[in-house]
Amino acid sequence: MVQPQPAGELADTYPGEVRARLEQDLAFRIGGKVSKRLVEVGERVKKDQPLAELDPQDVQLQLEAQRAQVAAATANLQLVRSERDRYKTLFDRQMASRSQYDNAENLYRAGEARVKQAKAEFDVSSNQAGYSVLRATQSGVISRRLVEVGNVVSAGQTVFSVAADGEREVVISLPEHSIERFKIGQDVFVELWSRPDKRFPARIRELSPAADPQSRTYAARVSFTADKVPADLGQSARVFVPVAGEVPLAVPLSALSAEGGRPFVWVVDPQSSKLTRREVKVGPYGEDQVPVLEGLKASDWVVAAGVQVLREGQQVRPVDHANRSVKLAAQE
Repeated sequence: MVQPQPAGELADTYPGEVRARLEQDLAFRIGGKVSKRLVEVGERVKKDQPLAELDPQDVQLQLEAQRAQVAAATANLQLVRSERDRYKTLFDRQMASRSQYDNAENLYRAGEARVKQAKAEFDVSSNQAGYSVLRATQSGVISRRLVEVGNVVSAGQTVFSVAADGEREVVISLPEHSIERFKIGQDVFVELWSRPDKRFPARIRELSPAADPQSRTYAARVSFTADKVPADLGQSARVFVPVAGEVPLAVPLSALSAEGGRPFVWVVDPQSSKLTRREVKVGPYGEDQVPVLEGLKASDWVVAAGVQVLREGQQVRPVDHANRSVKLAAQE
């Protein structure tokens, strides 16, 4: 007899890897030569902890040059201020023309602007001197390291990747031909390879809008909905996506044949014991059974073994696993 498919097996399975929900690529904001590397892959870091340093010589020289510019602009401002004050006194006493006073006033204003500009450039250089030290933006674990001491890096070039502490997720790839079955918020289950005896409830949190150009699969992120899931970074996992609709019937794998890519089973007539080939639509294969979505009824009898030597209309003598004759009866 055709058997109901076990509810726990009524799901498509996709392999995945445990990742941090928040993963950051860290890079220097300026270019330069890496002089120090302070952490290794797998090392836990805290927020604002130094991770690497650039050779500070160039930025320090630039900072000193800007400091000198500020000093020069300040000295010039003092000079033009005194000139303006002198011409103001002379103008009030009608000993200097209006144009001479206006020229001194304009020089003073230009001196003020030059001081502001020099101080702003000094602040930029000071910030860049601080940018020569790369710091962690949040606590987590170093998951990738892409430079060594002595490498010359450009601004924005990834140096480290940090998996932030907190929530863990499973990253999977979904097939292109059935992507319409999946949606954000869909309930799934996750089985960790370290805990094969337990499935954790989860849901699809993120679904890529475009397929990968090489694998033609869609990346998806699955987040756990249970608290305190023992998932570690890099762990292997399996994501079970329940099949929507009614629970299908199931037959042994040995009962299934195919021709031209179209699966079929041999159905036995209970009255005449003759065979009829019937095409079926099947679901994802299990370890020893395959669900039949269309083509069979619960009352049907199918041949479970030796299907490769059968033919249409052939009369058979049904037996069980102990080779004992079985009397078929039509089921209501």
